[in-house]
Formats: sequence, C-alpha cells, structure tokens
Amino acid sequence: MLHDFTYYNPTKIYFGKDSMQNLSAELANYGKNILLLYGKNSIKKIGLYDEVVKTLNACGKNITELSGIKPNPAYSQVLEGARLVRENKIDLILAVGGGSVIDCAKAISVSAYAKGDPWQRYWIDFEEVDNEIVPVGTILTMTGTASEMNGGSVITNEEVTIKTGRVYGPEVYPKFAILNPEFTYTVPQKQMVSGVFDVMSHLMEQYFSGDDDNTTDYVIEAVMKSIINSSRKAAKNPEDYEARSNIMWCATLGLNTITGLSKTQDWEVHNIEHQLGAYTDCPHGLGLAVISMPYYRYIYKDGIDKFVRFAENVWNVNTDGKTKDEIALEGIASLENFAKELGIPLTLRELGATEDMLPKIAETSYEGGGYKYMTHEDILNVLKECF
Repeated sequence: MLHDFTYYNPTKIYFGKDSMQNLSAELANYGKNILLLYGKNSIKKIGLYDEVVKTLNACGKNITELSGIKPNPAYSQVLEGARLVRENKIDLILAVGGGSVIDCAKAISVSAYAKGDPWQRYWIDFEEVDNEIVPVGTILTMTGTASEMNGGSVITNEEVTIKTGRVYGPEVYPKFAILNPEFTYTVPQKQMVSGVFDVMSHLMEQYFSGDDDNTTDYVIEAVMKSIINSSRKAAKNPEDYEARSNIMWCATLGLNTITGLSKTQDWEVHNIEHQLGAYTDCPHGLGLAVISMPYYRYIYKDGIDKFVRFAENVWNVNTDGKTKDEIALEGIASLENFAKELGIPLTLRELGATEDMLPKIAETSYEGGGYKYMTHEDILNVLKECF
C-alpha cells in the first residue's frame, strides 16, 4: 500500500551533451568567491578542469581550490574545506567529480560554520543543522551515488575508523547539477562497474521491504532492468552514449528519493559496507556487491514473496514447477551472475579484508535491517560467508 508522504526535491538538473552551457547562468546566482572541489587529475585529463576554470574566470569569480578528495572522503578533508570556506568567504562550493566529491562538498557546506564539533553533532548525534549552510553546485563525472540530487553525505573519520552517512534535508541538496554522459566515457572499467552495482544496491535497499503492491516497486523494477541492460552495453563499448546516458539517469533516479517514496527500507548492506570501507578503503560499489548476495541469502526467507517477485520481474526466472525458495534463490543467483559478468570481485579477500577484521567490522556496524533485524552476531555470520 501507499503510505502518506510529502515529496520535494529542489535540485535543478541540466542533462545532456550541451549541459555545461548552463553553468554561467547558474553562477550568476551566487557571489564572487567559489570553492572548486575535485578529486585527483581525471578532470584535467579530459579537459573539464580547463573548461570550468575558463567559465569561472569569464564570470568574474575568485577561485579557491581543494583537490585530492578521496574515493572515501576523509573527515580531515572536510575540516580543511571548512577552513577554506571561512577564510575565503566562499559563496558557492562547486563540486566537480563523482559522488565522493559531492558528499564531501555537502559535508563542508554544513560544517564550515557549525558550532561545536561537526562530526559529533551531524554524523554521530544526527542533530539538525542550525548554522549557515554554504550552497553546493555539481558537475558529475562518475555515476552511482545520486549525491548530485540528494542530501546524503558519507564521510570516513580515519582517526576512529568509522565510515558513516548522514542524510540532510532539501536545504543541503545541491542547487544545480550538470550531467553530461560524455564526461563518464573515460572512467576506468573498475569504477564504472562499481558505480553500476552501487545503483543496483540503492534500488534493492528500497525494494526489499514489507510494502508490496506499491507503485514505487514497479518504478524500481523498471530502473533495475534499465541499469542491467545499459551496463552490459557500456561494458562492451564505453562510448555508447545511449547506454551511458541511461546509466547516468538510472543512478540519479536510484537515490534522489523518488524510488524510496512511501516505502519502508532496509539499508543494512550499506551499513555493513560502510565499516568494511573504513577498514579496507575499498571502492564502495564493490564492497556492496561482495556483501549483497550472502546477505540476501541470509534474509530471503523473511521476505520470500518479494524475492520471488524480484526473480520473476527483474531476472525473468522461469517459475514452472519450482518452489518459492528455489525461485528466490535463483533470483539471487542471477544477481550474482550479473556481478560476475561485469568482472566484480565477490569475496572480502579480494577487497583487502583480513579475517581478523571481520569481528571489528561486525561490532562497529549498525544493527538493524528490513525483513530481518540483524544483530552484530548476524552481521558477523554474513561477513564470514563473504570472506
């Protein structure tokens, strides 16, 4: 059934080959001081850095740069960005990159003028933001997180070995997002497939819940089928514009809150992966892939009808003469085969985890879940299966 909900998303999307033409008009809405945030050198290799700087200069902006944002952005980088915001009286944070850069930008935006310790207040105690928020704009170069159109910000505090996410309200969402699928052409295959499974995981976290016969579930199934189809094409031809554009929009839809409307949700796979990432610094999507299949085999009996539906509607599993258990497990096996097809590793060993890490990861992961409440002991059992 559909539960009551209120939906609002303030992010303006510019999508397509000519989307960068809208940057100048957006910049006119903000003051002169811009913090340009990006990762390493990928945006320079594809010429995007020069294009962005040229536009900023033409608009008369003062540029402060913070580069080297990690794939799992560190809290130390958030604090450095917050310092630059204050010292340079930044009017807009322009994040150029993937979800990690955008997550870091949002973290900086809420932390720069925070009273007290931002980490404790906003990522541990989940307090409401009561200070000035610096607006964020984005230019996307890697798909997966949908951070360009949501309030999520996942940060790793390396001092305490905790990776955790916080979802802020619409006031923290990026004000605008420029999405040109061509900017993703040069993303290495490993990062592309990591992003693809991240999208699948977002959709599955929202899909596997107690709400059946819900319009949103049909939307999720359609987006899953699209990302599966398009990722196979992009794996064969990285410059297939149609495939890349579909992947990019599937990623945005996957977590811009539209596919979670009116649904209870799970998110335990993400909770476990965050701590896996804190200990191994593995690519987020690859960590999700390693955890997903053992996790779903662990819980499927508690939500068997939805897992049967997943097998039938997403993977076209033939159900003739099969029990519900057989159908559900075949659906999970189809997901696993898809990951193998994309060349995604399926064990924790391959991601750099060691056996002695498993109890630590389990103990620091949040208990919870959707169909089945996962205790620390349950989480450890799943990790052992992943290893």
